[in-house]
Amino acid sequence: MQRDSTLTHSLILEKVAPIFNKKGYSGTALSDLTQATGLTKGALYFHFRNKQDLAIQAFRLNVKKVINPLAEKMMAQDSAVEKLEVLIAFYREYYGLIVEEGGCPILNMATDANNNNPELFEAVKKIILKLEGGLIELIELGIDQGEIKKDTDAVAFGKNIYSMIEGSVFMSVTHRDPSYVANIMDLIAKLLKEKMNH
Repeated sequence: MQRDSTLTHSLILEKVAPIFNKKGYSGTALSDLTQATGLTKGALYFHFRNKQDLAIQAFRLNVKKVINPLAEKMMAQDSAVEKLEVLIAFYREYYGLIVEEGGCPILNMATDANNNNPELFEAVKKIILKLEGGLIELIELGIDQGEIKKDTDAVAFGKNIYSMIEGSVFMSVTHRDPSYVANIMDLIAKLLKEKMNH
């Protein structure tokens, strides 16, 4: 029975995650969820505490789907600079990955939950801090490995890279124009080169 329950839990998330990403928390009606899963409200809430719980877990799944392929590619590299180069290459293709899914899950949920859903907004902030922190650690690793100049402010540089990525994704999605992301990736690559020990 436990296995079936876990399976149902995963299947529900798979079906509702794209809906939450496209419509947002407030735009997603209970009927959207019951229709997509073929389950009743009671059956849905047997697996999840409430709509909020379902939305947070769906958001985490949406983020995993876009971030895990990047994480795997980065882990295959040894040096910090190579990992950052993989990140830049990944985001060059990011617009194509997310456009069919209704946009970037982090941006979508941050915008949707800000001011009206503190718990969901906290879940988004936690993910953002984790990703931003990962970038900062990577730059610190590059400094330790002697690849990146010692006088580089890893915190500021990491935050700037993350802000530029999210900002360019927002502009690309808003204007349906991937050149915003492409241009920012060129800029990040240039800034990284300037910070490198040659």
